[in-house]
Amino acid sequence: MKSGLIVINKEAGFTSFDVVAKLRGILHMKKIGHTGTLDPSACGVLPIVIGKATKAVDFMDDHDKAYIATIEFGKTTDTYDSDGEVLKTSELVVTKEEVEEELLKFMGKQKQLPPMYSAKKVNGKKLYELAREGIEIERAACDIEIYDLKLISFSYPEAKISVSCSKGTYIRSLIHDLGQNLGCGAMMTGLLRTKACGFSLEESFFISDIEKLRDENCLDNIIHPLDELFHYKKVYCLPESDKLLENGNKIPLDLAKPVEAQIDERLAVYHSDGRFAGIFKKQEDCYKPEKFFLE
Repeated sequence: MKSGLIVINKEAGFTSFDVVAKLRGILHMKKIGHTGTLDPSACGVLPIVIGKATKAVDFMDDHDKAYIATIEFGKTTDTYDSDGEVLKTSELVVTKEEVEEELLKFMGKQKQLPPMYSAKKVNGKKLYELAREGIEIERAACDIEIYDLKLISFSYPEAKISVSCSKGTYIRSLIHDLGQNLGCGAMMTGLLRTKACGFSLEESFFISDIEKLRDENCLDNIIHPLDELFHYKKVYCLPESDKLLENGNKIPLDLAKPVEAQIDERLAVYHSDGRFAGIFKKQEDCYKPEKFFLE
C-alpha cells in the first residue's frame, strides 16, 4: 500500500488513538499516525497518515481548522463540556442578541488559556493526567486566532456555533469563556470538526468504509498523495541533481529550476521525474533537506 493520507470521519466514543489502532488492524500496517487529537466525544475530520507520511506529522499542524459546536448555557463544568462535573448553575437568561454581540469580541488574534482537561503537556505531563489527580496548575495562555465565528441557531439554553480558527484553539475554552463573559456560564455539548489539514468532512470516510474499501481492493483510490498535505512553493530539480537528491543530499540552487524564495523558507522539492522528494529549506547556495520522503 502506498504512503499518504486518509481522511477519517471519527465517530463519538473513540479516541484518536483508538482510530489509529483500528486502522493498524484493518490495513495491516504499523506506521500509522493521526495529525491532531479529537476528544473522544467529538466527531468529524481526523486526517490519518500512513507509511512514510508519518514523518510529515510535525509539518501538518500549521493548518487552520473549522468546527460546528453545540452549547448549553446556564451550566459550568470542570472539563468545560458535558462530560465533566457540574460546578455551577445559573438561572440568568441571555438573549440571542447578547450572545451574538459577545461572540464578536472573540474575533481575531488573542490569548487563550488551555483547559486542565486537555492533552497539552506541561513539564512533560499531560494536563488531563494532573486534572484526574485533582491537581490544577498554572498554565500559560497560548496565541490563537479566530477567523470566523457565527451563531447558527439559538433557543435558550441551547445554541449552535460555527468556528474557523488557527491551530491550538480549544473550542471548549472558547465556549467556557463565552459563558463567563455573559455571566450565565456555558458548556460544550457537542463538537463536529468540519475541516483539518485542508481536508473537509465531505472528503472523509468512516472506519467501516475503510474496511469495505479494503475488501474491494479500492483503498488506493482514497489515499491522498503525500505532497497534497503541504502548501509550500514547489521546486523542480534538474536531471543533473538526481543522484544527489536520491541520496538525500543538499541540492545546489543552479541544479533546480529557479523559484523566488526567502532564506530558510520551506519548499516542496521534486525529482526531475516529478516524484515528490521532501521538504527542503532554501540556504544561500543550496536547498537543504529537512524531511526526506523519496521512495
